[in-house]
Amino acid sequence: MSAVRLRNLTLGYERRPAVHHLEGAFAEGRLSAVVGPNGSGKSTLLKGVAGAIRPLSGQIELSGLKPRDIAYLPQDHGISKTFPMTLEALVSLGLWNQRGMFGAITLKDRARIADAFAAVGLTGFEHRGVDQVSGGQLQRALFARVLVQDARLILLDEPFAALDARTTADLVSLIQRWPGEGRTVVMVLHDLDMVRKTCGDTLLLAREAVAWGETESTLRPENLLKARRLSEAWAEHAHVCHHDDAPAPEHGDPHASAHSHP
Repeated sequence: MSAVRLRNLTLGYERRPAVHHLEGAFAEGRLSAVVGPNGSGKSTLLKGVAGAIRPLSGQIELSGLKPRDIAYLPQDHGISKTFPMTLEALVSLGLWNQRGMFGAITLKDRARIADAFAAVGLTGFEHRGVDQVSGGQLQRALFARVLVQDARLILLDEPFAALDARTTADLVSLIQRWPGEGRTVVMVLHDLDMVRKTCGDTLLLAREAVAWGETESTLRPENLLKARRLSEAWAEHAHVCHHDDAPAPEHGDPHASAHSHP
């Protein structure tokens, strides 16, 4: 069963493609990695799946998933250290899709928030401001927000960047439990050793799919070499290309909806 299926998907910005003609699927209840050279479209792909940008062509099909079922943690979380917010308030934002902007937080919700703080090792930090914690502690809080959201599809873009080894190990251990809870996890990573240790499936991306499948097979040296050579040949100002057999976007609109819910 696939949680996310990509059908001849092209993504980009201002009609310039960053990801070309992707065809494949992320399996339901699996931990998958997306790897590739810098600028290969990894973050763009996660933005597309999250619904933050629309396809230039092709489709993203989410199997039985609604927007509230998706948790997306971008590489740049956009949280200012000067913003007057406690970690508890930050984590409680994970309830937004369930409670709305003005919905009251219940006792059950508060128990979930407390459990999330415990799971990421931040019990006792609930009332500290975002300006009073380290970058690693803030990242732990963002993971707690993901836990509170209780999403079925979790998208993580370089979630361990600039974190110390202990924080990384703790968060990896947490992530590895999610597939057993029926969640699908897709992570953009640059550490290939970590990918081999933690992810069963991997997409090797160089604006197009170089290889996609079981991790050890995908990360064979010849595939990594091909990805590097493709990255060296990129044309930064290329226009959108179209396969002759590419399906037309819905309603013939090149900015058709990013998601299809079968």
